[in-house]
Amino acid sequence: MAAIVRINSVCHRGVKPLFYRSSLLSRPLVAQQKDQDCPYPLTARIHGSSSLYAGSGSKAASLHWTGERVVSVLLLAMGPAAYYFPGPAVDYSLAAALTLHGHWGIGQVLTDYVHGEPKIKMANAGLFLLSTVTFAGLCYFNYNDVGICKAVALLWSK
Repeated sequence: MAAIVRINSVCHRGVKPLFYRSSLLSRPLVAQQKDQDCPYPLTARIHGSSSLYAGSGSKAASLHWTGERVVSVLLLAMGPAAYYFPGPAVDYSLAAALTLHGHWGIGQVLTDYVHGEPKIKMANAGLFLLSTVTFAGLCYFNYNDVGICKAVALLWSK
């Protein structure tokens, strides 16, 4: 950081360092040969997806990231709450939070590793089906059996 500040202070005084010139920074990494048929220099271009920049003006991505962190912290807090205050409210809260946390986590894995429009649609449909079945199964377990809190307590007691 001190080196950047030092270069900036020198550049503002009218002195340009040798390696800070814009002509050196804008040259391609590989020199073009004159007998080559290619009219453009051999440089790499990075192309971003248009969907990455589609909602750059909104705060949706930032709010989603914050929501993921809030759910993660709530899950940490629900552990002691489930131990000290087991009951239907904590059971259903755990069912919702665990399902949402798993849905967002698997969604990020799919975003990273599934490519191609039809594959993405099938993976997202499978994810929504899995999340729905998971939440319904946990709610069924809470309603018709002992619930998540008491089930974990029974596992620890044996």
